[in-house]
Amino acid sequence: MKIAVCVKHVPEGVKRIDASSKRLDRSGEGALNAFDANAVEEALRLKEAAGGGEVVLVSLGPAKAQDALRKALAMGADRAVLISDDAVAGSDLVATSYALAKALERENADLVLFGQQAGDSDGAVLWAAVADRLRRPMVSQAAELTHGDGKLTVKRQTEFGYDVIETPLPAVVAVSDAINEPRYPSLKGIMGAKSKPQETLSLADLAVEADRVGTDGSRTEVYALNAPPSRGESRKIDDDGNAAQQIVDFLAEKRLV
Repeated sequence: MKIAVCVKHVPEGVKRIDASSKRLDRSGEGALNAFDANAVEEALRLKEAAGGGEVVLVSLGPAKAQDALRKALAMGADRAVLISDDAVAGSDLVATSYALAKALERENADLVLFGQQAGDSDGAVLWAAVADRLRRPMVSQAAELTHGDGKLTVKRQTEFGYDVIETPLPAVVAVSDAINEPRYPSLKGIMGAKSKPQETLSLADLAVEADRVGTDGSRTEVYALNAPPSRGESRKIDDDGNAAQQIVDFLAEKRLV
């Protein structure tokens, strides 16, 4: 069984929008998207249960995204594929899904796994867009996966309980963060990750038209950025030992106590 896991390199720390580009500032340090670690873990468990197979990581991002891929390789994934090209900068959901779908077509995996969402955008729709491009069945919010007889049984988490869905393979599944507890990479895994295959692809390698990615290939555009509106009158209290009394006095002033 061949499983492809789409993973993302996301910024660490406080997120900031670059005023000139109107895009998320990705110049600082980054890490593997936490939700994607659940997808990697589930892929490894499915491989172990099947007694063999391959887990390949697929990502789109700058060259430094290799750092995030190495963590997933250290967890136990077999190899990594990174789409890295200056022309993909500024890609929105539509453009990103197109580039990822081209890479996934090349891999032709039995199952494509996603984390439920990315911590830098919380869009939670990329997996649906990729599934549509691949023309494969898709299930989201997976809380449990079982593979057998050429099909996948998914226990899907909903606000009212659980749905149990059976889907033929190949398929696309987005797993929730409740599905498992990702393993910590062992020292042996960390050392072994350095020698595992890590392939970097350009748009030309995937026969991706440059005008279908980046800002030219994106269907959304940010027109302006503004500070959030004021919440009205506020008062800052410095705690010099009588902060509680100052709060009581303020509430009394507003006739709230």
